[in-house]
Amino acid sequence: MRPPIAVTSGDPAGIGPDLVLTLAQAQPGAPLVVLGDRDVLGERARQLNLNVRLHDWTPGQVLPADALPVWHCPAGAPVIAGRADPATAAGTLAMLDRAIDGCLDHTFAGMVTAPLAKSVICDGADPAFTGHTEYLAARSGTARVVMMLATDTLRVALATTHLPLRAVANAVQPALLADTLRILDTDLRQRFNLPRPRILVLGLNPHAGESGHLGREELDVIIPTLTALRAEGLHLTGPMPADTAFTPRHLQEHDAVLAMYHDQGLPVLKYAGFGQAVNITLGLPFIRTSVDHGTAFDLAGSGQADHGSLLAATRLALSLAQG
Repeated sequence: MRPPIAVTSGDPAGIGPDLVLTLAQAQPGAPLVVLGDRDVLGERARQLNLNVRLHDWTPGQVLPADALPVWHCPAGAPVIAGRADPATAAGTLAMLDRAIDGCLDHTFAGMVTAPLAKSVICDGADPAFTGHTEYLAARSGTARVVMMLATDTLRVALATTHLPLRAVANAVQPALLADTLRILDTDLRQRFNLPRPRILVLGLNPHAGESGHLGREELDVIIPTLTALRAEGLHLTGPMPADTAFTPRHLQEHDAVLAMYHDQGLPVLKYAGFGQAVNITLGLPFIRTSVDHGTAFDLAGSGQADHGSLLAATRLALSLAQG
């Protein structure tokens, strides 16, 4: 039997526990193991009036057929739904570490992550923490990873992720861009079974620089890099202005879009498929998918959280694990 997929429950005061509890009904019998505080999950199930039987699980055990397997990861402090608490930050990182280590030693076939709050982690455990993606890369010893969000009809990857806008232009350098495109091309081939991925690359500046009149990054960095990569066999279009690229004709002709920065590409994708989109980390030595939204502390314990993105993320992780 293949190893199960780990599903981390995110910030214990956010909607992560609400979402992972729905897997018992939405994905019955799927090879999934939830990582989180069993007491928090039990209390949240009572709060939401969910009839979910939790089964204490540890590596090596057979997955139960009639209960939700939970690998207990203590929150580290009392948890109140909706009330963020930095005292739980160390426990959240320990849970994430357990999932990463389990992927690296093949206890798990991959991982799905419910949302955590960067500010809580920074305030309570790691001031340098910038997000799941960067943390997974550092913990697994991966030099470069790529964030890609996907719906059924659109895939958008990012050259830079959680950077201030004023830092983006300096970050878009030939080495970063070339590494990002190689990782994107490789994972689209190997994980998504696309024999010759067609990648549409956005420009950084309005009108893709307007021949240098609105910025020279396209002329000095992006175009030379794309030319070199085409010589390696990558199928690349661009650089193209974002307001032209995100139109039906261009999207239909490509398998993925590479945006230069976070808010250049993700607003379009989330408008097209919010609540059903999946965040995928490319370049890691294991499968990692995640939800397309945050902790939504205001919805925790209310029964109003939409579990669509978590279900999409688990289904994709299971599909990728099956090859």
